[in-house]
Amino acid sequence: MTPALSPQPAFSSPPEAQPGKTPEQPIYRRVLLKVSGEALMGAREYGLDTETIAAIATDVGCVVAMGVQVCLVIGGGNIFRGVSGAASGMDRAQADYIGMLATVMNALAMQNALEKLQVPTRVQSAIPMASVCEPYIRRRAMRHMEKGRVVIFAAGTGNPFFTTDTAASLRAVEMNCDCLLKGTQVDGVYSADPRKDAGAERYEQLTYHDVLAHDLGVMDAAAISVARENNLPVLVFNIHAPGAFAQVMRGEGRFTKIVEQG
Repeated sequence: MTPALSPQPAFSSPPEAQPGKTPEQPIYRRVLLKVSGEALMGAREYGLDTETIAAIATDVGCVVAMGVQVCLVIGGGNIFRGVSGAASGMDRAQADYIGMLATVMNALAMQNALEKLQVPTRVQSAIPMASVCEPYIRRRAMRHMEKGRVVIFAAGTGNPFFTTDTAASLRAVEMNCDCLLKGTQVDGVYSADPRKDAGAERYEQLTYHDVLAHDLGVMDAAAISVARENNLPVLVFNIHAPGAFAQVMRGEGRFTKIVEQG
């Protein structure tokens, strides 16, 4: 059983914080952070990189220390991707279930990293796994966050054919989050992959329609549609930039904001 811990761990301000700023100045009360499975690989080609997970956990801890209620959805692409499995001949639904199990593994790894930092954390799975984590219960998850605990939602929506991006939008709406943050490999949304195209244009702000109409690929259409229907802002930033998560919480740093027109 996880010991009772203070909901305000003693994290220092990230090194990128501007002079005169303190970590207790968030502009959001409750947020959901979506982290792809690939973001956990670090320089590896497969699996989990413990240093990368620890760095992300540290940034999450800094945001919790600011008084922000945080929940996460983590993908499983570093271990198994359902679409790829289906493309190689597997039944798509079966492949997606395997991918959901991969997200549970990632969620448990992130829980371990957070609790090493004295950040109380709970994992809730859309597929019941009573021996390793809690089942997904909306009101219980909200209560955990109210007590200062980080909640990690695993196993996507629990249904095949839906991505973890869609699960992130759904959970963010269910949790009454102020915004959904998408942690990526670059500092916002670009017209093309800036790591491959030096001429790619970076956007400061987009509408949901822009993302769908131009097929920008930051999230799948279902995820963007859920956000649009519920007026949920989506903020895209570089998950690997130390302190970037805390900066976004203060409205600082480099990120792309996706909102409704006007």
